Amino acid sequence: MSRKYFGTDGIRGRVGQWPITPELVLRLGFAAGVVLTRSNAQEGVHPRVVIGKDTRISGYMLESAMEAGLSAAGVDVVLLGPMPTPAVAYLTRALRLQAGVMISASHNPYDDNGIKFFSASGTKLPDSIEMDIEALLDSPLICRDSAHLGRVRRMDDAAGRYIEFCKSTFPSTLDLKGLKLVVDCAHGATYHIAPLVFHELGAEVVAIGNTPNGTNINDACGATHPEALRAAVLAHQADLGIALDGDGDRLMMVDRAGTLFDGDQLLYAIVKHRQTEPGFSGGVVGTAMTNMAVELALSQRNIPFARARVGDRYVLEMMTELDWYWGGENSGHIICRDKHSTGDGIISALQVLAALVSNATTLGAYTAEVKLFPQRLINVRTALPVNLEQAPRVRAAVEAAERDLSGSGRVLLRPSGTEPLIRVMVEGADAGRVAHWAETIAEAVRELAGATQTPG
Repeated sequence: MSRKYFGTDGIRGRVGQWPITPELVLRLGFAAGVVLTRSNAQEGVHPRVVIGKDTRISGYMLESAMEAGLSAAGVDVVLLGPMPTPAVAYLTRALRLQAGVMISASHNPYDDNGIKFFSASGTKLPDSIEMDIEALLDSPLICRDSAHLGRVRRMDDAAGRYIEFCKSTFPSTLDLKGLKLVVDCAHGATYHIAPLVFHELGAEVVAIGNTPNGTNINDACGATHPEALRAAVLAHQADLGIALDGDGDRLMMVDRAGTLFDGDQLLYAIVKHRQTEPGFSGGVVGTAMTNMAVELALSQRNIPFARARVGDRYVLEMMTELDWYWGGENSGHIICRDKHSTGDGIISALQVLAALVSNATTLGAYTAEVKLFPQRLINVRTALPVNLEQAPRVRAAVEAAERDLSGSGRVLLRPSGTEPLIRVMVEGADAGRVAHWAETIAEAVRELAGATQTPG
């Protein structure tokens, strides 16, 4: 079935424009309250749902609308305030709640926002449940009678609980003493959490991007703009830098020389270390965006590798299907299923640090065998949906690139699931050819879409 509201990561868009309006979110809360609790409700007991949000100013408005919709459906609500997305997943599971709601547009600018849901097990909802919610969204909102409305309370110790959970994923025999870390919180939901986690494990922490004002989330900082982290690492002569995104589920790292390490390299570091521990089994799930160099390096270690659809939810679905424990995307979404039910930037950073501390090495040395293939990503903004299947010039450009790169590269062309963009990605051994074909294909897409390019 085609989707009217949900993308690959919940519902997302510009605040005040459909579908991110108070009215729609009110209706969404009601529909979700009905669907998510239908099979879990006990006679005479109100289902319970937790709501978290990032630091966008629109979070206040959308939180109130979501809370009202859920209450109208007879659902009790626990409000967390600003909390990372993976904290919502953890607390949903730890508190034995029926569902979790996160109000965030992740790495997007502050004037976007979105809603994503977690199941009782702390995982993102399957497509079938999202479609059930969509089916109810256009139905009349029928408020329950006053005696059966949901109640609302705030949880004051949510941050402390999540901090302790994050620390519990780091080996108890290790610490971070002697390490100087710069932690960039992207002025987002981890601002009051991430610096404390690393500090309490012994590191000297320099926090940046930790003064949110409602409009500066992801603004020239965080995992999507690691230049700020690189500059801070060099200025403070730190050992490593850790960059998170606005809702705390993405991770990028920088070493003391200012070299950036993306999600592919960090995932490899985690799995390489896990392979040295007792009981290691299974393989790694990446996506169509995962650099070919990671696949080759894992193969040399006899570790199986598979590619899922782009989107961390699809990575997790394949990991679960294969019963594998590690997966992720080069954007910095990394899932360690042996530690958490969803991707978590803080926990992923702790796993990388555990590998480096255990082996008394640097990030560059530990991932030296991953020689990343040149990649060029160009985002082409589209005003309207574009049918790439019925675009002869685009098809011809892609086919020509694939012939030229045969055996030494690949082409990926796909619509974004979170923004009105067509993503053009070309990867290969020769940087010049990669850049040429990326520009050629992007130009064909621009002509088709009447679009303007945005930075990749």
